[in-house]
Amino acid sequence: MSPELLPPVEIDDLGMASPCQVILSPNTDSRPADSGIDMIVVHNISLPPNQFGGNGIIELFTNTLDATEHPYYATIAHLKVSSHFLIRRDGQLIQFASCLQRAWHAGVSSWQGRERCNDFSIGIELEGSDDCAFANAQYLSLQALIDALKKRYPIRHIVGHSQIAPGRKTDPGPFFDWQRIT
Repeated sequence: MSPELLPPVEIDDLGMASPCQVILSPNTDSRPADSGIDMIVVHNISLPPNQFGGNGIIELFTNTLDATEHPYYATIAHLKVSSHFLIRRDGQLIQFASCLQRAWHAGVSSWQGRERCNDFSIGIELEGSDDCAFANAQYLSLQALIDALKKRYPIRHIVGHSQIAPGRKTDPGPFFDWQRIT
């Protein structure tokens, strides 16, 4: 189906998106009881770096990355990380954690004096890098997902990983077009 004809995304009471492929990550836990969900953090990721379409991201988020498959993988295979969502270059949406769970995407982070952004945010990874533009299909899927998240949760902030971890992270990078999302 053409990305322009994608049905709207919906988030159910369990924090699961539809339509969406679900591949649950073990790298999640419970949010603090008083945290709420009011922020979206946009990231970019490619594994191996600057290569698209493989299973490296899924394997990283599910702790199945083979450290011998690529030299870079040896440096990250030990990490326990995840995100709520991944949007592939063709716009495919994959969910790794319920929105009600805390995914491990932001690391050491703060926003407007609030520490530990994983506690109150939804992490969305775009398959990409700091070195190239994102695909139109990704922006269409991202906007559909943002619309669904805003209907379900009181989202007040949409930020880049670089904004909540300045000096440590650069994503979603200089090619991310903030004007394409609302």
